[in-house]
Amino acid sequence: MTSDASSAAAVPFAASSVSPSQKDARAGVRHVPCAVLARVDEPAALPLDAVRLEHAYADRARALGGDLASRERAHAYLAGSRSLYHGDVMPWAFVPKVFSHRDAGYLAWIAETMGTIMEKLTARYVADPGLRARFGFDEDVERATLVPIPYEVQIPIARVDIFLNEETGDFMFCELNTDGSAGMLNTAEISRAAAMTETARTFAPASELEVFDVMGACADALLGCYAEMPGAVESPVIAVVDYAESISGDEIDEFIELMAERGIAMRFTDIRDLTYEAGVLADAQGPIDCVWRRVVISEMLEKPCPGADAFMRAAQEGRVPVIGSFRTWPCATKTVFAILHDPVAETFLTPEEVAYVKRHVPATYLMEPDADLARFAEKDRWIAKPREGYNSVGVVAGADCTEQEWTRVLDEMRATGGIVQAYAPQYQTENIPGDPAAGADAWGAYANMEGLFLFNGTFGGVFTRCGLGATIGEFAGRLMMPCLVVREG
Repeated sequence: MTSDASSAAAVPFAASSVSPSQKDARAGVRHVPCAVLARVDEPAALPLDAVRLEHAYADRARALGGDLASRERAHAYLAGSRSLYHGDVMPWAFVPKVFSHRDAGYLAWIAETMGTIMEKLTARYVADPGLRARFGFDEDVERATLVPIPYEVQIPIARVDIFLNEETGDFMFCELNTDGSAGMLNTAEISRAAAMTETARTFAPASELEVFDVMGACADALLGCYAEMPGAVESPVIAVVDYAESISGDEIDEFIELMAERGIAMRFTDIRDLTYEAGVLADAQGPIDCVWRRVVISEMLEKPCPGADAFMRAAQEGRVPVIGSFRTWPCATKTVFAILHDPVAETFLTPEEVAYVKRHVPATYLMEPDADLARFAEKDRWIAKPREGYNSVGVVAGADCTEQEWTRVLDEMRATGGIVQAYAPQYQTENIPGDPAAGADAWGAYANMEGLFLFNGTFGGVFTRCGLGATIGEFAGRLMMPCLVVREG
């Protein structure tokens, strides 16, 4: 998409003639029935089934000489899809995460437990001025976070990122995402591409392979929220609001098509084009009935404009429904992990939830001007992040630094009010780039990360990626991973 606001608002999104459900059918796979997975708070057996399944998948690919022919076909499919990165195929891994239904039930428990914790923290934030002060929000932002929401679940769309050790079943959270939780389209398309390969075909019968319908689950969650709103109309105009240069336009194209299949008009709106007068929020095309907020609040603060001011006024007055309201912001900040480890969390969480936090949420320290940096001297044990950062921007792992570089990073975190967090060891699996140009022998040990989607508090799928460095982010050479589920046992 163009970064020119006026042209971004004026040009309609292109529509594909093949719906995501049809694409999955052509790939020969079904959708994982997330709603009926058996939630379990510990794996049925260790290691997870994923260890055996992923090893078998990699062995199958090696036996096929790296399956170069399939990689070429899959890469060509992706080049013709909407899942592009700056006009090119997203860097992707050939070997998917492969979970069983038993594994997926464990992932559902992990995600939904954190979802419950996030809901409780958000409720306490709204009720407790002292807790709100701990987050240190701008006055206007804080006011917007307190606007009543017209639906039940306070954080209807989220993605909680974890590092999962498939051998032991243990896991550690990386971060929580409630704004602009992208990755849905990339995972869907790359998983479809993987399911079409000779490796997948000979690894398991098509009748046993499934993929997560992340985008369909998200669309249904959006409409579920809207249906709860007073004054909801039968055919609302829903605007997806973000900065044009920051949104994944291709992903929104897919959502527009999914909504059209459900009889709903959706369009993208650059936040710069918004106006708000007499209780009516509008963009260049006219009035808007409902907003799906994808814009990240910290980016709004970095890029002030009249449209952002108009959106803030509309949100504060509460006259225009916003799905993904500003109330989701506390749980999206890097501050939230420090709060969860604070004694205040014991006043609103159960003992079991407190134990869950202590075991699975990394210790997190907010850097004040007088912070003692000596405790972070063992650089490989720590990772530094901007407190209001997003999209892995500015994240630095001590393991990637020299001693001098780490000292500079710590000084910057102290000066800017960043955070320092215990570094979570990352589970590694063998993989090879999906791009056939990498050849047949480019195998390596990649660190894995799983992003677990929550839609209205219910587990809805996995966003998987891997990398060779100590951080796995957009700017750290990551590979997007397919995600397949095998129906067995």
